[in-house]
Amino acid sequence: MSMDDHKQIGEAAERTGLSLRTIRYYEEVGLITPSARSHGGFRLYTDSDIARLMLVKRMKPLGFSLDEMRDLLSVLDELDRADLEPAARASAHERLGMFEAAADERCASLRSQLETAEEFAHSLRRESRQQARHHESAGQDQ
Repeated sequence: MSMDDHKQIGEAAERTGLSLRTIRYYEEVGLITPSARSHGGFRLYTDSDIARLMLVKRMKPLGFSLDEMRDLLSVLDELDRADLEPAARASAHERLGMFEAAADERCASLRSQLETAEEFAHSLRRESRQQARHHESAGQDQ
């Protein structure tokens, strides 16, 4: 892969919507490793690296821990290996399925929380309209 295929951290940040600080943190905790460094020492990322960053970004709002993120990335790395033994591949698929189920559960929980929040916002709008009508009618009575 040529250096032209690599992106500096700023472009990786722009493409993922993550801050430079967040990307550096993910490197520090072992979630992502830049594929290369420039002669000047700048981090360089491939499209594959950027896809990993996007995966981590998508896991964050679902409340996955750093260890869970690291584990999922490890599972995906295993599944990408052509030389993986059938039993290990089956185990990795099972672990991937567990992540899928956990993501589905967490999405359902977020939908429930969103529904509750929307009901609350609706009740506040209703209360606000009632208060406005009450103040308008009180002003007309004077």
